[in-house]
Amino acid sequence: MTNEKGHRLTACINDYIQLLKPRVISLVLLTACVGLIRAPVHMNPLLAALALLCIALGGGGASALNMWYDSDIDTLMKRTRSRPIPIGSITRKQCFNFGMTLSVLSVFILGSFTNWLAAAFLAFTIFFYLVIYTIFLKRTTPHNVVIGGAAGAFPPIIGWTAATGTVSLESIILFLIIFLWTPPHSWALSLLMKKDYEAACIPMMPNVYGHKSTVTQIFFYSLFMVLSSLFPYLIGFAGAAYGFISSALGIIFMRYAWKLRRAQHYEERIVSAKKLFFFSIFYLSILFAVLLVEISVRRIRHSIV
Repeated sequence: MTNEKGHRLTACINDYIQLLKPRVISLVLLTACVGLIRAPVHMNPLLAALALLCIALGGGGASALNMWYDSDIDTLMKRTRSRPIPIGSITRKQCFNFGMTLSVLSVFILGSFTNWLAAAFLAFTIFFYLVIYTIFLKRTTPHNVVIGGAAGAFPPIIGWTAATGTVSLESIILFLIIFLWTPPHSWALSLLMKKDYEAACIPMMPNVYGHKSTVTQIFFYSLFMVLSSLFPYLIGFAGAAYGFISSALGIIFMRYAWKLRRAQHYEERIVSAKKLFFFSIFYLSILFAVLLVEISVRRIRHSIV
């Protein structure tokens, strides 16, 4: 059944999948998996899979609650107006119920089958993303993604804690990498979507402080992020392969950030921001994938020996 604009009036499975933000969840799973598998405790494979499922469902629940609260501004932005609530295929009540159900179940199951410290971190992450970031920060300060970025940085800590029941320096370093990665990634996108954020009255950095301030902050956050990405190798948590790849990727990232900072014309700025945005996704994915591959290869070698 459709409305007069041709939009569906009934929800389907794909609508609920969209509420989970699958692309975001894929990064959440990858980073949580690194925290869980690189922890110095060999977790039962079924419990490990269940823990990762809970983290993914918790992240999906938080995303759905974000769409529930932001449904008013989603209709104003080109990037988000095709989401399920703006097109009318899911109601705000359905979205809220779906998000709350996933959030509560994920926390309860994670606590019941692993430990309650990991569940507490997951619950805090959901709360932080919905209440601190979505409700309070997003519409009030241009530093929203800096502080709010903590929510997206918690998955490796949750994975590590699910395996060990504790928090360690290694998991905090993984948190720090993602935390420092979020501003350059998000601000590069905000440069591309500046008019969208203006239409929705969201005080993103380019809209409040302008292009020059934004690209300068992108450059320095990128620099701190690249330096922090070397910590796993420097403290012996990661091997030489990670050290080499993280250094190479860091140089490329800084090159993109420098080009964006030096861009003079509007078209050049847009091209540079787009390149940085897409490379930032590649950067974080490869960085954590290498950590995952390294430990997998190490364990295979040990099993052979």
